[in-house]
Amino acid sequence: MQTDKVANGRGGTGVWIFRVLLVAAAAFMVYSWFAPWWSATVAALPGKDHLVMRPWGVEVVAQVKASGDASLYSMPWFFTPFMWTYLTVCMLALAASLFVTRSLSIGPIKLPVAVILIGLVGLSYMLALGVAYGVGELKAGWAGAKFIGTSSVKNAMSGAKVKMVSDLQLGYWLALGAGGVIFVLALIRGLFVGKSR
Repeated sequence: MQTDKVANGRGGTGVWIFRVLLVAAAAFMVYSWFAPWWSATVAALPGKDHLVMRPWGVEVVAQVKASGDASLYSMPWFFTPFMWTYLTVCMLALAASLFVTRSLSIGPIKLPVAVILIGLVGLSYMLALGVAYGVGELKAGWAGAKFIGTSSVKNAMSGAKVKMVSDLQLGYWLALGAGGVIFVLALIRGLFVGKSR
């Protein structure tokens, strides 16, 4: 009986440690969400970061809007609300995973619903990064430019070639780390809360 009390005490402590780790990972994800993932600087324009990609789309300065082809950096009208809905669903899934105790049986394997929720959030966020990179490469190719590196792009109004330098920003790598951390937490959840919960 004494052994059971010790085990339960450790389980309770482990649950709270895991909850703190998961909340920290969720905050990390939100921070990476607002950090720029990619940026491009047009040499002919003053300043830098004239195009900035975030999860919900690409922000451009007025000069680029006036002289560039909007179809090369804009996304469909539903994209921004879809991405904000995605973030909301991810946060709700992580919040739910803190309290749900049910399990699902997939053949001989029994998985806690919390593990599935956390794992899906981590995997989907890393997948979103891959999709963002792929779309960026595709749109850059349409413009005759490089998504990463130095290239010459055509001014839509004057037809002149201008130099553009683009690269992935810290936010991209932070987002990759956040997705990885969340997925790893799904894998090690049982070490903190027990495999039966």
